[in-house]
Amino acid sequence: MSSVLITGASKGIGRAIAVEQAARGHRVIATARRPETLADLPADRRLRLDVTDQESVDQAVQDAGEVDVLISNAGETVRAPLESVPLSEVERLFRLNTLGALRVAQAVLPAMREKGAGRLVFVSSIQGRLVLPMIGPYGASKWALEALAETLAIETGHFGIKVSVVQTGAVSSGGRGARQGLP
Repeated sequence: MSSVLITGASKGIGRAIAVEQAARGHRVIATARRPETLADLPADRRLRLDVTDQESVDQAVQDAGEVDVLISNAGETVRAPLESVPLSEVERLFRLNTLGALRVAQAVLPAMREKGAGRLVFVSSIQGRLVLPMIGPYGASKWALEALAETLAIETGHFGIKVSVVQTGAVSSGGRGARQGLP
């Protein structure tokens, strides 16, 4: 039985992963910015975690205890022509989708390296390899996430740490994309 920390577990893919990992008998540590949204999840721990806040990340990783697998799923999108998206919104997406994932990985890696095992799973998107209109900032943040993941795979593989990237398609998660009329 592995200990699995999941970011962005309150809805969509993260929620489905938490349910599936619990059904497989793993120790699930479900996290979200608002932990009350995790109340009905079959998880061993439900923790507050804002991937854009270093103190929040440090506290959640400490409270989680041993983490064998990190599933880095927290993220959002914005749907608009790139020329009309304020740079502040692009920066926010990168802080959440890209740097947030790296921040949590950096927090769990020392313990994984020390025990000589671990797995980092980064939930990306087909947008991490394919450019489509109307979601440019999201796609760019996922391209960057995949570059970071590939770098981590090279740098941590000799410590027994495996790194995976999952490229999803369109998913109705009830999140910001749904509010913008996505399927």
